[in-house]
Amino acid sequence: MSYTVADLIVETVEAAGVERVYGIPGDSLNGFTDSLREHPRVAWQHVRHEEAAAFAASAEAAMTGSLAVCAGSCGPGNLHLINGLYDAHRSRVPVLAIAAQIPGSMVGTGYFQETHPESVFAECSSYCETINTVDQLPYVLDIAIRTAVEEGGVSVLVIPGELFLSAIDRPARVTRIRATDTVARPSDESLAVAATRLNESERVTILAGAGVQGAHDELVALADTLQAPIVHALRGKEFVEYDNPFDVGMTGLLGFSSGYRAVEHCDTLVMVGTDFPYPQFLPSDAYVIQLDIRGRQIGRRTRVDLPLVGSARDTLPALTALIRGGRDSKHLSKSVDHYRRTRASLDDLVTPSDAGDAVHPQYLTRLVSDSADADAVFIPDVGSPVVWAARYLEMNGRRRLIGSFSHGSMANALPQAIGVASACPGRQVVALAGDGGLSMLFGELLTLVQAKLPVKIVVYNNSSLNFVELEMKAAGFVNFGTELENPDFARVADAIGIRGFRATDSQTLSETVQEFLAHDGPALLDVRTTRQELSIPPTISAAQAKGFALYALRTVMSGRGDELVDLAETNLLKRLF
Repeated sequence: MSYTVADLIVETVEAAGVERVYGIPGDSLNGFTDSLREHPRVAWQHVRHEEAAAFAASAEAAMTGSLAVCAGSCGPGNLHLINGLYDAHRSRVPVLAIAAQIPGSMVGTGYFQETHPESVFAECSSYCETINTVDQLPYVLDIAIRTAVEEGGVSVLVIPGELFLSAIDRPARVTRIRATDTVARPSDESLAVAATRLNESERVTILAGAGVQGAHDELVALADTLQAPIVHALRGKEFVEYDNPFDVGMTGLLGFSSGYRAVEHCDTLVMVGTDFPYPQFLPSDAYVIQLDIRGRQIGRRTRVDLPLVGSARDTLPALTALIRGGRDSKHLSKSVDHYRRTRASLDDLVTPSDAGDAVHPQYLTRLVSDSADADAVFIPDVGSPVVWAARYLEMNGRRRLIGSFSHGSMANALPQAIGVASACPGRQVVALAGDGGLSMLFGELLTLVQAKLPVKIVVYNNSSLNFVELEMKAAGFVNFGTELENPDFARVADAIGIRGFRATDSQTLSETVQEFLAHDGPALLDVRTTRQELSIPPTISAAQAKGFALYALRTVMSGRGDELVDLAETNLLKRLF
């Protein structure tokens, strides 16, 4: 048989380190999947929905730092990829998507399943091109992969189905494309200006995000020299809060009051590797220094007085060397003391409920954290599981925390767990799933069985879109349209070949969690959690306070006052006794 376009694609991605492709077969993809059959070193990872394929690729890329690949057939097939590709692109992880197209000669005729993927995917990719000729492929394929791995983003190749089977000359050597190892830091002059300002400042706070990955010790060394508290954004949690005496918690909508206070009370804020999205949690009158590897990200959220372009790993040691020692530690001491009090108040909420009562999600999350492996990978669904993960999962430098933290999509936990478990066999992967998120891509439970992936799924089953209800309360709306009528998820899991566990109260939950995590194979733990649990942000605006009061009044007036009683019992009365 002749050497084909599909063969060249498969061999090129294999040379780039790819070990699997996530997707669903389809007629326009047949040439590609048949080539995968002939090249068994790149596996075909079959899923039940293309959205899951893209989410799985996003998580694999986040976990490994290397290129991951997903594929969709023409029309509806590749359109389903879009949500997971948005997640990958906004998370800045390298993913290549193969979007099969209808026959090239039929484009523009309204042909069956015709779409224009090059337009659809333009906003969620760094590179998106259509392959029209065989001669075009080698160059565009290399550009697509290079763009994905160097920029940390999505590349999309749109390929008419018949082109996969076209003959092409076998190259003497397939290009081996990997991310280059470079040094990136600001000029000496820029660092000197930054050091001068920091040496003149009395109250410096550092806000660190995902960009400090690989620079934990360098970050702590800078904080030590500056006597500065370190606040982290959610994506920075796994890289910042462990082995860090300067940690004062997280800020933002899901954060701690201590993190908010440390930022609010500084005279100079140093933002390191973060695209923190909430300007209302940034200071209004502090001097702001922002360091980011991508200059275009600087100043997006707040006024920046001194922009620095470079990586945290390369820049922080050079900056630290210019800082004078012997600094006053009053700002740091106050911030750390506040954090200890805040942490203690959060830990006070980690209590078992009374016999017969639903489980507090704080208690469930702490049990999972305490019982999980030292190198476990946690993947929370967007919504209330993210809140509890941010506040109660313990990071140690070996554990990972992956999620749809920038795109904020429901239903991310299960498909992302597929990607991590596929890429990291033998490593414990724990998906913290909301009942709404799990049921949205429920079919991917079958993927776990078919692929024999030992993912552990914890279901926060409160029979509602819980975080949406909290948003409604804060805005003054009576909860509406958020009720979920759920099955017994444990029995469903058992029926499809996953070991099911169920807990309706706290009495034996600790033992159940340990048995669940120790199970050899995929397992699901369905836990009945409290529906009215409040997760208070670190600062409450007047609009939120007014909205909550309006919610209470409207709820009573609509004849649903029992919800307020349940709310008080869950968040106040049981915490007093």
